[in-house]
Amino acid sequence: MSQNLSPDSVPHADEMPMLGLGTWQNEDHDQCAESVRTALEMGYRHVDTAQAYKNEEAVGDGIAAAEVDREDVFLATKVWISRLSYDDVLESTARSLEELGTDYLDLLYVHWPSRTYDAEETLRAFDELYDDGTIRNVGVSNFEPDHIDEARELLDAPVFANQVEMHPFLPQEELRAYGEAHDVNLVAYSPLARGEVFGNPTLGEIADAHGVSEAQVSLAWLREKGVTAIPKATGADHISDNWESLALELSDDEVAQIDEIERSDRQINPDFAPPSWA
Repeated sequence: MSQNLSPDSVPHADEMPMLGLGTWQNEDHDQCAESVRTALEMGYRHVDTAQAYKNEEAVGDGIAAAEVDREDVFLATKVWISRLSYDDVLESTARSLEELGTDYLDLLYVHWPSRTYDAEETLRAFDELYDDGTIRNVGVSNFEPDHIDEARELLDAPVFANQVEMHPFLPQEELRAYGEAHDVNLVAYSPLARGEVFGNPTLGEIADAHGVSEAQVSLAWLREKGVTAIPKATGADHISDNWESLALELSDDEVAQIDEIERSDRQINPDFAPPSWA
């Protein structure tokens, strides 16, 4: 499973750090490149993007500009739902590599089990990319347990990670249990519930007790659950605040208080999401 990091530790590139930089909606090229450079030079070693984010070139430029070797960066991207045929997976991944300025990916995800996704055809292409060393790990995103069961049955490569929305208001207990049972890492996008964590009294009280932000509390809670978080941040102050969450240790009582927040609030629910989300 994911490696637990401290702010001073640097992982090997074949391990997935438990805190990464998310880049969703960071479409301004210069801003995106600078945020990636800033994060890497601050200590981050996990960067997450996607074909649909339209910023892979900027992410690649940020990695190139940072005083960090590519081999020390865990780099992930995702294949969009319109490009999931066998040929499209291979062709679009080649374009992603070119834009990112790299000859391999540490992790490649199926972005959603939707639209052109055909488990047998799509995953055959992923297996080919894994076998030839283009990708080091196969991931899925927004998959429910039945989707992962099917993927695990069809793939020769292991399913390394499932990236889903997760935060204190959407604790994803079933998927966390599934991941622990089948050695599938859970990666949390929107781990700050798109800013909603800042208005919650429970998180605020715990944050005040530690002299930290609600964001740090949410990220520390995810880490206590064994979940990797990839919060989006563009400015150096937010990038730094999220990074400092690695030094925050929550007590068992504080974790329990967060667990008791009775609220199910999915921030991301497009019309092509799995029917079970409705």
